[in-house]
Amino acid sequence: MHISITGLKPKGIIGFLKFWLYAIPSFKKASHSEGILFCEVKNIKGVHCTLTAWQTIDHMKTFVRSGVHLKAIKQFHTIATGKTYGYEADQIPTWTEAFDLLQSKGKTY
Repeated sequence: MHISITGLKPKGIIGFLKFWLYAIPSFKKASHSEGILFCEVKNIKGVHCTLTAWQTIDHMKTFVRSGVHLKAIKQFHTIATGKTYGYEADQIPTWTEAFDLLQSKGKTY
């Protein structure tokens, strides 16, 4: 399965409002997307994190490149700073493991 971890910090009050404008519908869409196995959000140390598990990386890419998530990506630099990390695994990491991986191996945007 493909694990995807994201951690974002909104930029100011406008970024915070835009973040939630996109985050809520993106999470709802991810939760019901084809190939989703696990989907949770959590605020860790002031970082808004998502942890998702997909049957395949192609399922994840289909979600990322469509709908409200694609709109959010196009606005990203006005909304937040953050990191993403994805990898193949046999089990879903704990939140502690996921956050540690994001901090140590995540790509910064």
